[in-house]
Amino acid sequence: MDLTEKTVNKNYIYRGKIVSLRCDDAVLPDGKPCKREVVEHTGGACVLCVKEGRVALVKQFRYAYGEELLEIPAGKINEGERPETCAARELSEETGLLAERLDLWHVLYPTPGYDNEKIYIYYAVNVTEGEAHLDEGEFLNVVYLPVEEALKLIEEDKIRDAKTIVALYRYARMKA
Repeated sequence: MDLTEKTVNKNYIYRGKIVSLRCDDAVLPDGKPCKREVVEHTGGACVLCVKEGRVALVKQFRYAYGEELLEIPAGKINEGERPETCAARELSEETGLLAERLDLWHVLYPTPGYDNEKIYIYYAVNVTEGEAHLDEGEFLNVVYLPVEEALKLIEEDKIRDAKTIVALYRYARMKA
């Protein structure tokens, strides 16, 4: 059975700097019409960086949740930018760390029910230190934790960010 839903009309409700919102007219596989709400996002890239057994995390306030979160360095992919370029840029901007190579580990679909965002998860290889240079209006603290401590924070429900959890579990599995 073909499960494809077909777009009849894309109806934009809002076009913003980070996301756009549509309420599309579509057709289900059985031919019945339906509405589909879609949040468009250019995507993001993030980097798991482990140096000498410690993972580089950033602690920042996330307005939508109203709390500070611990996350691996990450950011929005700019229009026309390659995900790997974004990942390297964000790692450098937020932590000052530079990777000789970034290995793509996963492409994560964080909320496939209504959002087209893709998050590219990279692993940093052969890391050297540089100087952080945050974007204007960006406020965060860099935290270096032993990997085991970061994994414990996941189990204690203190790290809740999906991309960070996926990356840390992948790392733990790789090292097991």
